Amino acid sequence: MQTIRITTSQNIDIDYEIAGLGERILALLIDYVLFFLLYILGIIFMAISGGFVAPRVGLIVTVVIYFALFVFYDLVCEVFMNGQSIGKRIMKIRVMSLDGSRVAFGQYLLRWLFRIVDFTFTFGGCALISAAVSTKCQRVGDIVAGTTLIKTSPRTQNDSLAFAPVYEGYTPVFNGVTQLRDKDIILIHEVITSYIKTGNTVVVYTTAAQLKNVLGINIPAGMDDLLFLQTLVRDYNHITAVNADV
Repeated sequence: MQTIRITTSQNIDIDYEIAGLGERILALLIDYVLFFLLYILGIIFMAISGGFVAPRVGLIVTVVIYFALFVFYDLVCEVFMNGQSIGKRIMKIRVMSLDGSRVAFGQYLLRWLFRIVDFTFTFGGCALISAAVSTKCQRVGDIVAGTTLIKTSPRTQNDSLAFAPVYEGYTPVFNGVTQLRDKDIILIHEVITSYIKTGNTVVVYTTAAQLKNVLGINIPAGMDDLLFLQTLVRDYNHITAVNADV
C-alpha cells in the first residue's frame, strides 16, 4: 500500500494513501459517463429546439458548448472543487501537491495541458503506463506539475495528531489556553484538518472568533486565524506536557 507523507505547517507528518490506478481509471470512467449523458441531453435539446432554431445553428451551438465543456472540464473542476472532478469526488480521491502545500493554479494548469500527452495523442496509453510504473502512481502531467492523487481520508489518526509534542524549548504564546480541555483541542485540530482538505476558511474564521471571545485573547498583529488555531494547539500540548512532568 503506497502512502505519501505530508508535513503540515505545524511540522506534523500526516500519511495519506496514494490513489491506486484502478481508482483513477474508475474516476475517469465516471466523468466519461457524465459526458455521455450530456451528449444524450444535447441530442434531445437539438430535437426539441428544431422547431424554434435553425437546425444548423442549433447543431453548431450544441457542438461548441459540448466541446468547451469537454476540454476545460478537468481544469475548471480541479480549480474550483479543491482538486476533484465529479468522478474523483465520488471515488474520494483528489489532487495533492507532493510537498504538502495547497495545489497552485499553475500546477492544475500543467496537469491539464499535459492531458494532450497523457490522453489525446496516446489515447490514454501514456497516462496508463506512467501511472503504473511511477512510484507515486503519477501520470506525466502529475510528474511535471509535482502532484499526485491521494485518498481524501488521512491514514494518521486525528486524535494522535492533535496531541503531537512540540519541539524542545518552545515558548507558549497564549497561556490562557489552559482554560481549554482535550476535547476542545481535538475539535480545533479537526477544524485545521478540514481546512487543509477543503480550503474552507469560514469554519476557521468562526472557530477562531469563538475562541478569542471565550479566552479573552487579542491576537498579535500579523497572525491570521489559522495560525492562531495552530498556535493554541501547540501551546496546549507544551503546557500540558510540562505540567505532566512536574
